[in-house]
This record gives sequence, C-alpha cells and structure tokens, in this order.
Amino acid sequence: ILHANESARLLLHKLTPDSKPSNLVPKQIWRICQALKYSFKSYHSQAVIIDSYLTTSQSTPVRIRVRWLKLELSKEPFILVTLEDQHQSIQNLVLAEVYHYGLTPREAEVWLLRRVNYSYKDIAAKLFITLSTVKKHMKNIHAKRKLTAVSCQLSA
Repeated sequence: ILHANESARLLLHKLTPDSKPSNLVPKQIWRICQALKYSFKSYHSQAVIIDSYLTTSQSTPVRIRVRWLKLELSKEPFILVTLEDQHQSIQNLVLAEVYHYGLTPREAEVWLLRRVNYSYKDIAAKLFITLSTVKKHMKNIHAKRKLTAVSCQLSA
C-alpha cells in the first residue's frame, strides 16, 4: 500500500481485524487486484474497472473498485483501489432525500432504516414504536416522494 486515507484504514481494519501490519492488502481485495492484473493481457488498451462488494466482520457492506492508474512519474501503472462504506453512502443519500422530500426527523429515522433493508417489523423494534406507526410514517414518506416527483414534473 502506497497511500491510504483514514477512512480506508478503518475499512481495511474492519476487513482484517486480526492482522497486525497496516500496510498489507487483505486477501479479498488482493484477489480482485489479481483479476485486474490478469485482465491487462487481454484488455491493455481499454480502461478496465472491477467492481465488487464485501462485508466486514461487523456486517458493514463495502464497495471495492479496482482500476489501473498511470502516473507520469512511473513507467509502470499502479493499481488504484477505492473502498466505499455502503452504510455511509446510503446515509448520505438519505440525508439528501430527507431535505428534498421535507421529511420530519422521525420519518428520516424510519426512511434511513428502510433504505438499509430493515423490515417494517425491525424498524418498529429498533425505534420502539408500533408496526402501525411505521406503516403510517412510510405512507407519509411515499406521499411526500410522490408529491415531490409530481411538482418536479410540473416545473420542468
């Protein structure tokens, strides 16, 4: 590893919590890098990006993107590995949707859990509310989404 920012280091540690050296590439990621290296022979003139998903030991879904990176300072290309915490990405998306749809704070909580595939029953248990309350919030959320979509179409 030539460089890893703090977010990448945290994700790497989650992928291999028992490993000591911080500069080792986890086996799961190394296999993806190997696939990119093998593809170079067949697709050397094309931009190849390998996209994959892994789950950490704490059940955090991680998107991994691997591609070649050519720099002027070297004849040989480097492998660029991009790690994306999918929970964080969904949370950022939900924050934008909360603002866009004008959701209440409680609707925002329900919507975030729904976007990370919680069932209505699981949402109710997590937020200590009844199942019917979850359904009411989801009905309001869908109504606001539909209203926003209609108003966007009318203004276009």
